[in-house]
Amino acid sequence: MVGIVLASHGAFADGIFQSGEMIFGEQPNVAHVILKPDEGPEDIHKKMEDAVSTLEDQDQVLFLVDLWGGTPFNQASDLFDQHKDSWVIVSGMNLPMVIEAYASRFSMNTAREIATHIVETAKEGIKTLPEELMPQEEATPQAAAQPAAPQGAIPEGTVIGDGKIKYVLARIDTRLLHGQVATGWTKATNPNRIIVVSDNVAKDKLRKNMIAQAAPSGVHANTVPIKKMIEVAKDPRFGNTKAMLLFETPQDALAAIKGGVDIKELNVGSMAYSDGKVNVNQVLAMDQNDVDTFKELKQLGVTFNVQKVPSSGKENMDELLKKAQTLIDQQKN
Repeated sequence: MVGIVLASHGAFADGIFQSGEMIFGEQPNVAHVILKPDEGPEDIHKKMEDAVSTLEDQDQVLFLVDLWGGTPFNQASDLFDQHKDSWVIVSGMNLPMVIEAYASRFSMNTAREIATHIVETAKEGIKTLPEELMPQEEATPQAAAQPAAPQGAIPEGTVIGDGKIKYVLARIDTRLLHGQVATGWTKATNPNRIIVVSDNVAKDKLRKNMIAQAAPSGVHANTVPIKKMIEVAKDPRFGNTKAMLLFETPQDALAAIKGGVDIKELNVGSMAYSDGKVNVNQVLAMDQNDVDTFKELKQLGVTFNVQKVPSSGKENMDELLKKAQTLIDQQKN
């Protein structure tokens, strides 16, 4: 696995390292070093040497630094001179770049491959709201010459692909589409559409807009009521769709599955605490209705993957349900 060193002036590299782990999970073979105000070039140079020594693969090292020409960059460049064939430095470090570098290590084996790939992601991570403040890029002659994509709805009854929607992930998460989902799970499962399935959210214009805006680059995000999702699941026009489904509650997931949405496994990510619920672990809170709903899902043949992010460990759902039931019974007494 390619080793990564994050380097910056001040505490920036420390902070972005923590943010990356919060979103993408704990990462092996990653080090972070900072240049403090009272330190000089020799100090950060030594920190970088020590950081590289902690990496398992010291032949393939990717330095992500904050500023081209700054002291961290210059000292990384000095180290780079001895490893030009396999080490790489990328400046302008931002969080989308770091997360994309983490994700790229699953499929890319060299620092050069990752460096080439993450530059575009770093650029795409810069956006404005309102969107009209973004500078408009002029279309290239080649792009202008391309014919427009076909417009209009696909007629009912049309069979696309094999006529069956593919569910790359179905997740229960109170927060729905947020950083860990938009980055970690999207990279791990590669959907071409994210669908939030919720009657409540489908009625909330503000939340629907926020979900659409939170979608990662290249992936559309929609919010639909449960009944609509059941209709979509039976529509052969969605045969080429690789969908990530996000449910706010296990009850919504149960309703969709009983209606015919063919989900075999549910990823259980987070369930927020509210009055009457008990905390089962750091991110899951349940009441009796939740426990009973999970039991009914299990009876329908659904399996559970209790995992916050792709790189985190999995927990045993049966044990969590037992714990929840015990705590609920104690609460009643």
